[in-house]
Amino acid sequence: MSVVISVRVPKRLKEECKSLGVNISEVVRRALEEEVARRRERLLLEAADRAGKVFSKLAPQRIVELIKEDRRR
Repeated sequence: MSVVISVRVPKRLKEECKSLGVNISEVVRRALEEEVARRRERLLLEAADRAGKVFSKLAPQRIVELIKEDRRR
């Protein structure tokens, strides 16, 4: 399923895209996918950083115990 979005660009830019054969829909779709991927990666890195700070406060043996306990579930 897809939805329609609209964006305003200068007329000159649209005309230039048309004259160069630029598929605007494809360019916009790809740009949005890339931006979403960048932001997801940033969020994951931030979450990993927070998790690292929590784990750094635990003794290594306690981390091992927690992992083993989780695997038994």
